[in-house]
Amino acid sequence: MREPKTIDYVLLTILALIWSSAFFNIKIATYSYGPVTIAFLRTFFGAIPVVGICLVKKIKIEAFSKDWYWFAAIGMINLVIPFFLIAYGVQKVQSNLAAILMASTPLSATVLAHLFTKNEKINLIKIFGVLVGFSGIVFLFSDNTLINENNFTYALLILVGSTFYVIGGLLTLKISNKKNENVTASILIWGTLFLIPITAFTEKPWNLNPSTDSTIALVYLGVVATGLAWLLRFRILKTNGLVFQAQVAYLIPIFGIILGYIFLKELITPKALVAVVAVIIGIYLVKKSNSKKITSV
Repeated sequence: MREPKTIDYVLLTILALIWSSAFFNIKIATYSYGPVTIAFLRTFFGAIPVVGICLVKKIKIEAFSKDWYWFAAIGMINLVIPFFLIAYGVQKVQSNLAAILMASTPLSATVLAHLFTKNEKINLIKIFGVLVGFSGIVFLFSDNTLINENNFTYALLILVGSTFYVIGGLLTLKISNKKNENVTASILIWGTLFLIPITAFTEKPWNLNPSTDSTIALVYLGVVATGLAWLLRFRILKTNGLVFQAQVAYLIPIFGIILGYIFLKELITPKALVAVVAVIIGIYLVKKSNSKKITSV
């Protein structure tokens, strides 16, 4: 690993922009497609570049190896469930709201890692960071302009979806000795296999007459926001390490709000801005505590 250069900061910003852009593209996709179909096609198209890079680099894909059950479980928990819940929730809430809610993932990860791992124990700084961040989320739920009785459940499901991302991330620790590209390709394959029959029986997408905009958004979600974004993440991790790559969390809610306004003219409320600030401060405190721990080892 090396000290970050200008190109590394540029790539980190591009990664943040890609992941942030996923939310308004999910919104556009929901205009024509159901949430199960979105989850399926996002997973399917996302697998193409990752499997492709594995073939080019001659990385063995172990989706059906003796550890298949780990890949299958992670595929269900880290892809199928959150992809569906987020798409379902975004049907009724603004995409910028989804970006803010999903930004709370590092906070959930702090709590769950303390409960289920040996090396990620919580301390006072982390507790304070989690409290500040989730206070922002609670405050956001009091914004009747963005969240009301008609879409409260949808917003909550997005938050639940972010928690499944964390659980899936914890499960990947069981196969942490395997190459990132192999793991990602394998879970995308299993996610696709799970979703084929579910999509066929529940939404029958072959009967749809989707708009061009929704279809482009859905292909983008898979190929760029899922597949290529993961490959870019691998590059940043390999070059600069996890601590540098984790800084993307600060940018996602900010870019998510900006992109939602630019492309969908979504409303930006004062409470939403306060919530973003609180979440970013919470993430900063949690990551600051982690970096101190890393330095002291």
